[in-house]
Amino acid sequence: MSDNNTIGRRSFLSTGVSLVAAGVSFMTLPKAYASSGGESDGQPMLAPGGHHMDEEMQKCIQLCRDCHAMCTQTIAHCLKLGGRHAAPEHIRLFLDCAQICTTTVDYMLRGSAVHDRVCRLCADLCMQCGKDCEQMAGDDQMVKQCIETCRKCAESCERMASQAAA
Repeated sequence: MSDNNTIGRRSFLSTGVSLVAAGVSFMTLPKAYASSGGESDGQPMLAPGGHHMDEEMQKCIQLCRDCHAMCTQTIAHCLKLGGRHAAPEHIRLFLDCAQICTTTVDYMLRGSAVHDRVCRLCADLCMQCGKDCEQMAGDDQMVKQCIETCRKCAESCERMASQAAA
C-alpha cells in the first residue's frame, strides 16, 4: 500500500469524524432553542446570529414539528388500513410532507436567509397532502386530524414566506 493511499484515508477519516461531530452538534441545536412560551429565563429566543425569533416564527416551527409527527403517524395508520390508503403515491406524499416540515424547521432555527423559499415549498406540500387526504378521509378521525394539521402548518408557512417577501 502506498503512502498516498494511507494519507488519503487518514484525511478522509478525520474529515468524516469532524462531519459527524458537527452533525451531532446540529442535532442538539433545536433543544437549545426549545422552551415553553418561547422564552428562556425571561429572554426572547434567539436564532443563530443573535436575531430574535418572533412569535410567528416560533409558532411556525412548532406547527411544522406537529405536522411532521402527524404525517409520520398517519403513514402507519394508512398502511394498516390498506387499499387506496396505502397507495404508494399517497404514502410518498406523506413522506414528502413530513420531510419538508423537518427541513423547514432546520432553516428557520438557523436563521437561513432563504427560509422564506423553503417555507413556501412547505406550504405547497402541506396543502397538497391535505387535499390528497380529503379524497379518502371518510369518517376516519386520524386522517381528518392530519388534514387539519397540514392546513395549519401550510397557513403558518405561507405567512412566514409572505413576511420575508414583504
